[in-house]
Amino acid sequence: MVVKKKTAKVEAVVLDEEKLQKLIEDGVRQLAHTLQSCLELTEPVQQIQLVKKAGSQLESLSEEQPGRALLDACLHTLSLVYTSLQAKNPLRRAIASALGSVPAWLQERTVNHLSACLSDCLSNPASDQYPHVVDTVTACLDGFSLGLAGRHIAQAQLMQSCLAAVKTSMLVIQRSQETISTALQAEQNDFKLEETLSSLLGCYIHILTDEEFIQSVQSTAGMAVVLLIRSVMGCGDEVASVVCSLLCSSVQGLDSAPQWLKQRCEGLCTRGRPPGVSLYLCHGALAMLSWKGALAGPQWEQLLLLVPNTLLDLDVSIKESSTAMVVARVLTLWSSAGLDCLQGGGQPCSPHLQQSLCGGSELQRHLLEHIYSHWEHPLDGVRHQTRSLFRNLLLLHQRTNPSASHPSEDSYITELTQSLLGLEWHMRGKYGSLGCLVELYGARYLLDIQPQLPSCLLGLMGDQTLAPYASDLLERLFVSHKAQLASEAGEADKITTEDWMERWHRTWVTPLLQVLCRARLDQTTYILDYFLPKLLRCSPSSLAHMVQALQDTPPCSTGPSGSRGALGALMTCLRAARAQGVVPSSEEGLWGGLVPLSLLQQALIHKHDQVRMDALGLVCESHRSTEVLSVQEMDLIRHFLLPNLNSQSPGVRQQTVSLLKKLLCRMKDSTMLLQKRLIQERDQEQRDRDQHTIHLYKEFLRWMCVRLLEVLLPGASFSKCLMCLHVLCLLGQLFTFSTGSDVFALGDVVTPAHAQNVLYCVASNFLEVKQLASTLIRQLPQSAVGLQVQERMRCVLQAALDLSTSTKPFDSVSAAHLLNLLLHQPDLNQALLHCAQQQGLDFQPPSPPPSQPSDAVILEINTLAVVQFLLHSLQLEVSRAESSLLQAAASYPLYGRAHCITAVLQHLNTESLRQTEQWRGLVSELIAVCYRMSDVVSPVVQSSSPEGLIPMDNDSETSAGLQRILQEIQPRDTNDFFMSARELDTQPEDDHAQTQKTHTPSLDTGGEGYRVTAQMVLVCCWRSMKEVAMLLGQLCQSLPLHYTNDNSHTHPGLITETQVEGVGLYFRQQLLQSRHRGAFELAYVGFVRLTDMLCRSGSQALQQLPARWLSEVLEEVKSSDPSSKLCATRRSAGIPFYIQALLSSEPKSSSCGLLKMTMGELIALAMPFIDRTTDSSTVPQVHALNILRALYRDTRLGENIIPFVSDGMEAAVLGFTSPVWAVRNSSTLLFSTLITRIFGVKKGKDEHSKKNRSQEVRSVSYPG
Repeated sequence: MVVKKKTAKVEAVVLDEEKLQKLIEDGVRQLAHTLQSCLELTEPVQQIQLVKKAGSQLESLSEEQPGRALLDACLHTLSLVYTSLQAKNPLRRAIASALGSVPAWLQERTVNHLSACLSDCLSNPASDQYPHVVDTVTACLDGFSLGLAGRHIAQAQLMQSCLAAVKTSMLVIQRSQETISTALQAEQNDFKLEETLSSLLGCYIHILTDEEFIQSVQSTAGMAVVLLIRSVMGCGDEVASVVCSLLCSSVQGLDSAPQWLKQRCEGLCTRGRPPGVSLYLCHGALAMLSWKGALAGPQWEQLLLLVPNTLLDLDVSIKESSTAMVVARVLTLWSSAGLDCLQGGGQPCSPHLQQSLCGGSELQRHLLEHIYSHWEHPLDGVRHQTRSLFRNLLLLHQRTNPSASHPSEDSYITELTQSLLGLEWHMRGKYGSLGCLVELYGARYLLDIQPQLPSCLLGLMGDQTLAPYASDLLERLFVSHKAQLASEAGEADKITTEDWMERWHRTWVTPLLQVLCRARLDQTTYILDYFLPKLLRCSPSSLAHMVQALQDTPPCSTGPSGSRGALGALMTCLRAARAQGVVPSSEEGLWGGLVPLSLLQQALIHKHDQVRMDALGLVCESHRSTEVLSVQEMDLIRHFLLPNLNSQSPGVRQQTVSLLKKLLCRMKDSTMLLQKRLIQERDQEQRDRDQHTIHLYKEFLRWMCVRLLEVLLPGASFSKCLMCLHVLCLLGQLFTFSTGSDVFALGDVVTPAHAQNVLYCVASNFLEVKQLASTLIRQLPQSAVGLQVQERMRCVLQAALDLSTSTKPFDSVSAAHLLNLLLHQPDLNQALLHCAQQQGLDFQPPSPPPSQPSDAVILEINTLAVVQFLLHSLQLEVSRAESSLLQAAASYPLYGRAHCITAVLQHLNTESLRQTEQWRGLVSELIAVCYRMSDVVSPVVQSSSPEGLIPMDNDSETSAGLQRILQEIQPRDTNDFFMSARELDTQPEDDHAQTQKTHTPSLDTGGEGYRVTAQMVLVCCWRSMKEVAMLLGQLCQSLPLHYTNDNSHTHPGLITETQVEGVGLYFRQQLLQSRHRGAFELAYVGFVRLTDMLCRSGSQALQQLPARWLSEVLEEVKSSDPSSKLCATRRSAGIPFYIQALLSSEPKSSSCGLLKMTMGELIALAMPFIDRTTDSSTVPQVHALNILRALYRDTRLGENIIPFVSDGMEAAVLGFTSPVWAVRNSSTLLFSTLITRIFGVKKGKDEHSKKNRSQEVRSVSYPG
């Protein structure tokens, strides 16, 4: 597919009228006339052309030409326009090119004019113009030699702009080093330059010491500090002395620095500075100082050895994973700097430095301890940097100890290798370290020490957590071993290729085949995924050895029960080789005749699922997507398909669909190749063969389509329906079900009976079947489906409306799918009007679209009509439910209508609606009816015992609602009411008679009745609450917001700020007061949608709501007010969900101030105090413990929650000592969550503790 390059947006430059008139008046000659014409135009493309013309005119100017004032006006014009444009505007690049092409005699004047315009920009810019100013300065530095002072922004939302400002100032310093050095060394010191540099250094120091800045900004500031010191003091020993003093936080080495620099650095050497300052200065010293070659003096050696010790001291107290990542990266950078020192030419390093860097030294011992404690760190980046550090330490040892020619002669390497091999294999960092040894010393070194290493590693491949690491080490081993054997054979003339390859096969291939034949299928999954493809890529010729060895295996030695045997292993090896392009293509015969066809047919219907999947993968997968399918391959698919449609394993079904998709994609791609060859090929015989292949393709696809549609009958099993629908949807996506002249148009084989069977699948009890059937219906020919026929459309519409009031929850999903199918039909309005007339509803559909409306207009009008109809019906049903919830639960549960409205709105593009006024009114009505639904059902879900409807609430309003519902359903003192349902007649009765009716079944059998239990009422209530939450969340998330910004500019939308805030307050009430877990969990889903929308909205008032709501609920949690309506259950009900949603909506790029504030307050509340003895004083503690538990479990908070794990563990353990059971219970739950967070989830009941993290990793990841 050819992707069209995105066209840059070109905006015309527009200057204010005063500047424009002044510039136009100055333009009287050719260049001025060109610029005048450019400024008078409004078409951006024409402006670019004229600017290019002006550039050519500038380039051709000579120094003797008169008109200095006029030329200055032209240069000022171009500079002013350049600084006013945005960074990505192509017009700016055109002006830069024009200014860059001026002749040499004009360059200084050009720079002066550009500097003047930049000075105007930097003088008093508004805060929203900071990013533009920084971009402009950076752009100028890329094309012109200027010097400017950068500035930073402290606000969290402008951190990226601050980062750009620091980088730009560093670029200025780097480009101006000679100028700065010359000016500072002059006899008459430039005090203004010193003042500027001092202010700039003060900005860097402020960023370093202010922890509100994000790490990327602080790290860059650390580099900037060292860069500025180097630019001022040069590269002598004094620079290293100053940097050492900064790292040690000591003023003793600052005497050699200028006075103004010394004063600034003394402010950075205070004892109370944050620990991260030393980290960022270490990074700056390594990145901005040159370490290549011999060091300039003893202070440089001291600095090189001081950096790792400083980092290792910091490493003990680190809690944040992001900081641990920086430490790991800086340590690796230090090891690279050490290698640069040792590898440089000139005089060798001092003996003291070499002794400190060699293996076995105290520094290397501390660094190895750091590696062992971090090689299983949760962050992949830390593990990678740790592995790189270990490799560099080995290289440092090699450089400092060149006398040892072989690793076996080096006692340090031998001891280190034995130590690593002696560690438990569940320690994942061990694999990377052994890989470094293989890389530097070869595989033979490890194989000589441990000959059974290949078999040992293959045995570990059954563990999912270890398989990637073991396979990487295996790959390093067998690649290195093969290279060593080939090298030895090249040196010894008597050893042939077959001899050393046979030796290599015995070492690596033979253990692999034994495992494949005899191990259980689940133990070899990761061998096939990770190891076998790498082995075949290393040695493609080994496939023939594998096939021959497996075919020679006697049938009696196929392995124990549950293993794949020789046949399964053969299919596995062939499949992996086929995917890697090792097996010959089918054009040369069926895989080069390696296996007979009967063997493949046997494997395709093998008793083991994985053997069948491997055989199918061998047929379907190919290294080339355009490889033509052979007749034998299509016959094998026919042999496989029908017997495997009813597989009960979800994994097998998923693999089958995935492999068949690869086959169909290959068929489609090869068809395009064949059609192209038919046009270009001149050989008639080849053309006939290609045409015959296309014909075979068409017959095969028609056969597949017919067989799948014939299987898809009413009553077919779930697995058959799912498989058939999946494959049919693939056929519709890759080919077409149209009836046109397309080569693979499959619409002719689809009959109305087939389409009806697919439509029946929409009513299936299984959600996935519904979704696939709905997707397939849209792909089938309209003539076969027949929804455009008015009578059939009415029948389907009526069925959807009936299903929307069903008491079976899955029927409402079917109704939503049917309604979505009808939304694209032009005559849906008439069908809705007909249904409304039959039901006696006062419904008036919206005005019909114009004569030839687009699909988008039809979809909008139909969606509007359907939502209006459903809303009108829902309003009537809510009114009836307000009178009798029992009647609603039995006859018209409210959640079906609400679910259909939500589903219909999900498919609407709300950004391009035309009927905006009608939609605004409709949104207001939808929000109002949601509130009414909630009021009807909330007495049940907010009761103390919603499952049994036993009122225990003190709130009079809630109790009154519950009493009315209880009076309806008449619960008894015994359990008879819950064992036998109550029958409710559909004949209208007065309220008194209805309340007096017992639960005994009616003797009158002449009318239809409904059997209602308390559980049915509860299901109706909590599902209604669910749909209310989903609908409100959908409205807030998808509809454009109507708001006014600070510039009094109104952004038109469909939902107002007041409505959004009202929805937020509704969710607050439901989450903080509901007791039914299903109700507040589903309200949480809708509330998450709302909070995500608040952060992305352009309204500042809405952006501030999460912080305000969070502070309010925390104050309410901290108080022990008996009048508080917070739900005081043993797990705090929805309160943790509420706070969780608010915190997870905080932008990840911010400083996470809300999270830090919340965790500080919650941990303080969770800690026990002596005076907490009463119930009222322990309620905040219980809430805090429960909220902390939810936050530690939230994966969206990611690594930001890790710094608070140790404090949470302390609060949980101390909570065990409380005399209050509620506190002990919540502490136990929190402790269990923290154990899972620290140690990970146990994968199975047979696993031992060795699969969890080591003690060293736990202590490093969660100190305290």
